[in-house]
Amino acid sequence: MVGRKASERVTLLEVARQASVSKATVSKALNGRSDIAPDTRSRVLSAAEELGYRPTTSRWEPPRGRTLVAVFDVLESPYMTNVLQGILAASTSAHTNLLVRLPPDRAVRATRAAARAWVAEQTASGVVGIIGLTLAEPDAVLFAAKELDLPFVIIDPVDTRDSRIVSIGSTNWAGGRTATEHLLALGHRRIGWVGGPPGSAASRERFHGYRAALDSAEVELDRSLVRSDSFSVETGLHHGRALLSLDEPPTAIVAGDDEIAVGVLAAASELGVPVPARLSVVGFDDTPQATWTTPQLTSVHQPLIGMGRMAVETVLAMAAGIQPASRHVELATTLTVRDSTAPACRSASRSYQERTDSPPQ
Repeated sequence: MVGRKASERVTLLEVARQASVSKATVSKALNGRSDIAPDTRSRVLSAAEELGYRPTTSRWEPPRGRTLVAVFDVLESPYMTNVLQGILAASTSAHTNLLVRLPPDRAVRATRAAARAWVAEQTASGVVGIIGLTLAEPDAVLFAAKELDLPFVIIDPVDTRDSRIVSIGSTNWAGGRTATEHLLALGHRRIGWVGGPPGSAASRERFHGYRAALDSAEVELDRSLVRSDSFSVETGLHHGRALLSLDEPPTAIVAGDDEIAVGVLAAASELGVPVPARLSVVGFDDTPQATWTTPQLTSVHQPLIGMGRMAVETVLAMAAGIQPASRHVELATTLTVRDSTAPACRSASRSYQERTDSPPQ
């Protein structure tokens, strides 16, 4: 703006005038509030970008001591609550305050001005680091955190194109391979896969482990047995029904997480397919949910609480100026065998072997 000194900040009032709205509306738009119209939000964010608005933190009084913020879209799965338990335990041990918050609205999360305002709000609240839990589309927030020098660690990232991200996860590839090798050792050869969203790095790695186990056993991947969707019971139920209704259904299914596996078990029950007599099912995460099913679920154990603890330790070290030795930390997975897996039905195995051994006509 003409005549502005370099030290002067653009004010909310100036952004409001530029966008022809009130200061309250500007504040709502910059903080990701959902109670304004999309076109109004877009106009405010464009005005903020054009004017170079940067939020001031002088009106906030930071709390005493260090504070971390854990950010996630939803908290409705055993996976999420177990990870959060680890974050809470580690924060308590480190005498660090913990805030739990929702991220900016998805409609504005990719906008730098809104992301910068949200990150600045965290800094103004005394936050020394951010932990994102499977946060979708985080790139604008990650960029803003880096710009404002606020450490950011994400657990099981989703839909990110930033390879510089510091992430915490588990050995997903090894877990997917171990789950599939367990079924192969039981004589299964027609093994289906129902995974999570393609944008999830964890889901992709688990699938690649599944495929690697099939390749090692010289079992050809049957694309008709491969499905992917969200990490949810509904995904397992929907795709479980579809797979079990095939003319040649799988004798075993590897699920991308325990919730999907629960849905597959429900589909099998609905269609009268006994587990594990005619269908073996393996989940991933080994949440408490795995022991609530009938039969109890064989599952790849992820150290979810440990992942939460590691995220806290990593972000606090970064806040102290210590960069992690690796940007991608993976904790080991193991297989917990329960009652949902058993040797393949002999008739199904024999039928499959006869088909694969038959010479082409």
